[in-house]
Amino acid sequence: MNIDLSGRIALVTGATGDLGRVMVRTLAGCGADIVIHYLNNAGKAEELKREVEELGRRAIAVKGNVTEQADIERIKAEAEAQLGTVDIVVANAVIQYQWTSVLEQSADDYTSQFESCVMQSVYLAKTFVPGMIARGQGGRFIGINTECAMQNFSTQSAYVAGKRGMDGVYRVLAKEVGEHQITVNQVAPGWTISDRDRATQTERNAQYESTVPLKRRGTDQEIANTVAFLASDLSSFITGAFIPVNGGNVMPTI
Repeated sequence: MNIDLSGRIALVTGATGDLGRVMVRTLAGCGADIVIHYLNNAGKAEELKREVEELGRRAIAVKGNVTEQADIERIKAEAEAQLGTVDIVVANAVIQYQWTSVLEQSADDYTSQFESCVMQSVYLAKTFVPGMIARGQGGRFIGINTECAMQNFSTQSAYVAGKRGMDGVYRVLAKEVGEHQITVNQVAPGWTISDRDRATQTERNAQYESTVPLKRRGTDQEIANTVAFLASDLSSFITGAFIPVNGGNVMPTI
């Protein structure tokens, strides 16, 4: 059984980030054409575009702010003009900030997390789901959440609040668009090994690994593999799911 995304067009937001790059390569490797979203890193976006094209797939790189609906609508217009109708959306972008206690965290940080987690998801849904419905061939809407949303550790309040709000949007959206064979799911990575860790040789962390039943950190490729599965027909009867990819470090209750 192979994951075949031939004929599909996937948008990955935050595509030049540590996880986003691997998602793009993996989806393209499965046959999808790719809309590479970026905010600041045009150089990496163009490099990633060339990688996708070397795999024999089409790609465009589009700059935009995912917290602005007008920018997302422009991304859609550029995607349709150059590639076609997007039928896989991967909401991966998130605003970075310094974590600290509730009492010390800036109110602006809560706003930024709400905008990048909740409003990005809302704007993406409003912009891309109608096209999926009109096309009549289903679709895939995938959000990157986090194990932190279940852990609630100190200093994580703004991030957790944003991701928990995002979770609510996804669960409700799954019920609203299910009749159109559009699935809506979330992938929740643990502390994941990326190229940044490999470059600094910081892949191992004994304290964290001791809490994980599989006794290791996951990899960026393992996250991308889950995204590819959810983007494919193999996951056609899965929707409304929150899937931890963390080696069992946090297990949702039933």
